[in-house]
Amino acid sequence: MTIPKDFYTSQLTIHQQALADSKKKLTVSSILRLTVFLLMCLGIYVGYGNAKIVAAVLLVSIVLFVILVTRHNKLQYARDLEKAIILQNEKELLALNRMVKDFPTGEQYRNSEHFFSHDIDLFGRGSFYQYLNRTALESGSDMLARLLTQNEITDISKKQEAIKEIGAMPSWRQRFAGIASLVKVEMPSQAVQQWLSNYKAFTPKGIDKVSVGFSIVSIILWVLYFTDLISGYYVFGWFLLGLVTTGAYFKKVNALVTETSKVQSTFEQYYKLLAEIEQQDFKSKLLREKRALLTSEHQQASEVLKQFSKHLDTLDKRSNMLMGVILNGFGLHDLRATRRIEKWIESHTVAIEVWFATIATFDAYNSLGNYAFNHPSHTYPEITNDTTVINGVQAAHPLLNPDVAVRNDITIKSEQFFITTGANMAGKSTFLRTVALQIVMGNTGLPVSAEKASYTPVKLITSMRTTDSLTDDESYFFSELKRLKFIVDQIKKDRYFIILDEILKGTNSTDKAIGSRKFIDKLVGSNATGIIATHDLSLCQAADDLEEVENYYFDAQIIDGELYFDYTFKKGICQNMNASFLLKKMEIID
Repeated sequence: MTIPKDFYTSQLTIHQQALADSKKKLTVSSILRLTVFLLMCLGIYVGYGNAKIVAAVLLVSIVLFVILVTRHNKLQYARDLEKAIILQNEKELLALNRMVKDFPTGEQYRNSEHFFSHDIDLFGRGSFYQYLNRTALESGSDMLARLLTQNEITDISKKQEAIKEIGAMPSWRQRFAGIASLVKVEMPSQAVQQWLSNYKAFTPKGIDKVSVGFSIVSIILWVLYFTDLISGYYVFGWFLLGLVTTGAYFKKVNALVTETSKVQSTFEQYYKLLAEIEQQDFKSKLLREKRALLTSEHQQASEVLKQFSKHLDTLDKRSNMLMGVILNGFGLHDLRATRRIEKWIESHTVAIEVWFATIATFDAYNSLGNYAFNHPSHTYPEITNDTTVINGVQAAHPLLNPDVAVRNDITIKSEQFFITTGANMAGKSTFLRTVALQIVMGNTGLPVSAEKASYTPVKLITSMRTTDSLTDDESYFFSELKRLKFIVDQIKKDRYFIILDEILKGTNSTDKAIGSRKFIDKLVGSNATGIIATHDLSLCQAADDLEEVENYYFDAQIIDGELYFDYTFKKGICQNMNASFLLKKMEIID
């Protein structure tokens, strides 16, 4: 078994050496480009006065310079990729020590109206998402958030198989993430798809063939000129004709260049990401299905996208004024490049949506696989179909340091409801979030922090952090009532595991006790399964009246004037509370 820390440390050494080699090659490349430029200047100086020699020197120099620039760009990309992979390994070493405060928080995905995402520290600072997420693309981040929140309980074994496979491919994952991190997004992938769908072609049909013929005539004229068969005026006149022809479409081509410059990096990197997926022989069913969306009998998606990237790069060559003028004057470059782009858009716009979604899926599964790789002691829950909904042995919250976390066993059967009491800070809320995250992680296909786990897949719904809404002129109590109404409506439609933390906090204690008890009666009568944490010991009476209800608690003890917690989930009712003790301890009261 690969030890994560050892892997990341060794990868740092490997890629730091590769980065040093890349920098040396870039230095040599820069010297070569400078040498070509100096030789060109020398050639023009020596041949000054002879137009043919100067023209020949310019043409040869331009060709060599284009070759060297292309090679230099590839070397720069190799250097940047090495830097990206080095950064990944440095981040993973931090993550192994739970130093993730500077990682993206996913705050934008919090939704107070969602079934559970607002309640269980799934998003936001210090959240599970912040700890889990390694996506490099915005679309991948969106997909990861969707996988965590979709509350989907089908195909879990298939998801587990996919995460196991991609988790065991750390080098592939890092290369994929490195390439994805180099995408310079000026336009989100969704906006790119919309632009492609709405694009209106403007170049004349057949202009690509005309431009080829124009280029051939240009070559012939140059040959005739160098062999003294025609005057240079013919060459110059033909050159002006080319500029006038392309100039008629100058504004429209400029507008297209403005748009394509925003998407060029996306396509340039995306075809490389598609190639990484296509070249990998995946075994798991889910990953094979996703990979199959990229291939056909005739062509692979990466080749199609690479072709478009080349078309965009070709059009971009006009940004060099000298080259743009020469290429347009002698080859109608802009029109030919634009027509190729337009023909590609006409043929492949529909497929782009599928390809981009596939890339986002692999970016998201990269994070899931990375989590599995970083937590070899975690276990994949066994999927069952019996009366036991959750059975966790020595389970702990995944964000707690495993060296100090207190682990608990939990077994809860279908249609059982646990009432959990306990002193302040004794561990009730953490325990609720542990159970909730086990369900979310299990449904996503992730391994969980437990020695052993099994469960019958179930959807999750919670009410733990109700807030008032000043915008809607809505009181805290009314917000809570709406949330409880939402829960009651949902359990009529489907089967859910319900987690509640201190409900009806917005009313007086007597009213709260009566309302809470009636709500528990309602849930039990609806054959619901779940846990409620409360400070109200009167609710524990429900266990005497209802067979489906059991009491559990977290204890606190005051020993020698100090407060001690064991954070252990025990059967029974809590007898020790600590509010008064803490008020005195902090000298708030006498």
